[in-house]
Amino acid sequence: MKKYYFYSLFLVLLTGILTTAGYAQKKQNAKKTQPLNDRAYWLKEMDKMVRPMVRSLAHDSLRIAMPQVTSVRIDNRNHRIQVQYLEVLGRVLSGIAPWLQLEGGSADEVALRKQYRQWVLEGISHALDSTSKDYMRFDIGGQQLVDASYLAYALIRAPWIWENMNATDKQRLVTSFRTTRKFKPVFSNWLLFSAMTEAFFCKYGYEWDPMRVDYALQQLEQWYVGDGMYTDGVSYAFDYYNSYVIHPYLAAITSIIGQKTNAYNSMTEKIKKRNERYAIIQERLINTDGTYPATGRSIVYRGAAFHHLADMAWRKALPEQLSPAQVRCALTAVIKKTLESPSTYKDGWLTIGLYGSQPDIADFYNNQGSLYICTNIFLPLGLPESDPFWASPAAKWSAQKIWSGEDFHNDHSADLR
Repeated sequence: MKKYYFYSLFLVLLTGILTTAGYAQKKQNAKKTQPLNDRAYWLKEMDKMVRPMVRSLAHDSLRIAMPQVTSVRIDNRNHRIQVQYLEVLGRVLSGIAPWLQLEGGSADEVALRKQYRQWVLEGISHALDSTSKDYMRFDIGGQQLVDASYLAYALIRAPWIWENMNATDKQRLVTSFRTTRKFKPVFSNWLLFSAMTEAFFCKYGYEWDPMRVDYALQQLEQWYVGDGMYTDGVSYAFDYYNSYVIHPYLAAITSIIGQKTNAYNSMTEKIKKRNERYAIIQERLINTDGTYPATGRSIVYRGAAFHHLADMAWRKALPEQLSPAQVRCALTAVIKKTLESPSTYKDGWLTIGLYGSQPDIADFYNNQGSLYICTNIFLPLGLPESDPFWASPAAKWSAQKIWSGEDFHNDHSADLR
């Protein structure tokens, strides 16, 4: 009887131990499979996208590591490959600049930012040093007017980079930017590229050319057609250049120049209202699953189609009817959709396409570097995790509300001339 008692007690204890162990294992597994929150997901995807480029340049090995891939309908392959290195540098930094500027966050994020800051400073130094393997000339061709402007934009968005560059690199960069003045901009959104570089000079106390800025602003004003949209040159095209370039550039340039002169005050106010209207349109273009109309040229720029919406969120300039949470969720859906295809990357580098590798979608000017303008969808990472953009609970965006049958306020155009 006593033996039976001890045997029963042993079984009870063993069952308890196994049950506890099983519960702990399940709890551990549940913890492992718990989905990332939106900010952690964005950081993970940003790091995956830009690490090969930023790390390689920091180690003076970008030309070794970066594939020399161009569009199947490329116009001048050798030239496009020559300029792709400055192209990828400017585009990557323009997108991650607000995050590099930010302070604080979780220990992991702070450590990651510290590493990237170091890599960026080292990489820029290699790019400007004529004795480095990754030295980048700024005078090869007109495309570099574009590329220089994105690098200038990055330094405008992240003064930390400029402030922590050494004196030699600063002077080399200013000299390099000035060489791009030799190129005549295409009569299109390219006028804004010239103006952005001049805005950089203006911001950091160098001699700048007001005429290049004025010409761009006055001409874009002539190209405004209503409902928050501009033509890109003399004719209108239903593409994403209002987002890729026009709205974000106009907002940044007028903000900087407005600190030097009040000559553009009335124009700036109109630009602000147009920014808001186009942000509303952009948010409505994002479908319930993160897809959006694949129309117009440069569609291989993936998430940069929503550069403007991301920029408005980062600058805390969203119109009242767009909550930060709904914009966060909409942009998260775009990031997931445009990056989820197994063929999005090859050997760690972006492939040409919108949904994975789709070479025939590319335009004649696309190369490996031009794809990385899509980093501009990550601009809101420049907001702290305590900001409502990140901290507010998930919210439906417009398409989700409409197509789930919710009642919804109507939409109408706005002239805003």
